[in-house]
Amino acid sequence: MPHILIVEDEAAIADTLVFALQSEGFTTTWLSLGGATLEHQRQTPADLIILDIGLPDISGFETCKQLRRFSEVPVIFLSARDGEIDRVVGLEIGADDYVVKPFSPREVAARVRAILKRVAPRTTLEAQPALFHIDSERVQISYRGQLLVLTRHEFRLLQCLLEQPERVFSREQLLDALGVAADAGYERSIDSHIKSLRAKLRGVKADAEPIQTHRGLGYSYNPGHS
Repeated sequence: MPHILIVEDEAAIADTLVFALQSEGFTTTWLSLGGATLEHQRQTPADLIILDIGLPDISGFETCKQLRRFSEVPVIFLSARDGEIDRVVGLEIGADDYVVKPFSPREVAARVRAILKRVAPRTTLEAQPALFHIDSERVQISYRGQLLVLTRHEFRLLQCLLEQPERVFSREQLLDALGVAADAGYERSIDSHIKSLRAKLRGVKADAEPIQTHRGLGYSYNPGHS
């Protein structure tokens, strides 16, 4: 069953959500800090996160912003604030829903089911020939049966793109995949790595354009152009 991460610093609210979700068949984990949430999602990704906005360390808004640098996990915000501006901000920074306290635990469980049902097609890839083969242990990627000679950064970039087809990654998100701080001034180096990757892919198939540019946004992998 889907695993739900509940991030809420009030134990009574968290216990209510845990009971409601487990009654519906979900498995759950409860955390109370935004920083711990980011680490948990990197190590053991949940299928959906219920995220309180008023956390003791960093706000739920900031937690979601940092989360979106490396994960597209669905997020439902919980908040005692019901102002329109709070809802708009929450949705604009990447949340899938916004629930105001006090709330019905059964309604939250229903929203969880609806969101998971809606996003399921995103993670279900149609059966197709494997054009790329990733060997993480040897840090190697093959394209159409040919081993690509890649630098460490090129491997990580291509792996990041291949693992989430058609998702548009910003330069900041790709830097994060490389383990480089976005404020280090290396954003434009991503363009150089992408250019090199494209040349190596064309060396295998001259008209290949699997890495797509989204002007002003970033890059994505499109299987249809492989």
